[in-house]
Amino acid sequence: MFAHLKGRLCGVDEGSAVIEVNGVGFNVYMPAGELMSLENGAEMMVYTYTSVREDAIQLFGFLEKEELSLFKRLISVNGVGPKAGLSLLSALDADSLSFAIASGDHAAISKAPGIGKKTAERIILELKGKIELPAAIEGTDSSSGVAVRGAAATEAVEALISLGYSQAVSARAVEMAKASEDMDTETILREALRNL
Repeated sequence: MFAHLKGRLCGVDEGSAVIEVNGVGFNVYMPAGELMSLENGAEMMVYTYTSVREDAIQLFGFLEKEELSLFKRLISVNGVGPKAGLSLLSALDADSLSFAIASGDHAAISKAPGIGKKTAERIILELKGKIELPAAIEGTDSSSGVAVRGAAATEAVEALISLGYSQAVSARAVEMAKASEDMDTETILREALRNL
């Protein structure tokens, strides 16, 4: 119905923002992290999804198109509605959620309020391999689906595995450490261990 809204932020309520567009205030449900970053009175644009039910019409908004795309993928999973999709994107940012799905990390996904272990497993089953990882990532560990960059990052993953962590968890921790090609194995490993 609406592709996006561009207007002035009038206020933030529990889980939603009021965006005024040409004198009309739209109540838009947004992820918690995005709501906290908004500044009252600022001009803004959100990409929207309109949910129409017999008892309500609701708008869900996202600052990035990629988040909207991920949200649509999430609600395509049987048993995951717009509120559950929003809960997931409030508990984990889009990149972390994508990595959790790609690596099969149902524990991270089930941390979102209202998402149990079975729902998390269903999300992984239906979306693994269909979720796009961030474009900045150059290579992917084929066994875990999580990206690692360069020889030092690969060595760090192997070191974590030797410490008893799974392949998926190790690769995810190294990716979250923002490993770059100019970092040595020790630095990457230290940062990855902080993430664990």
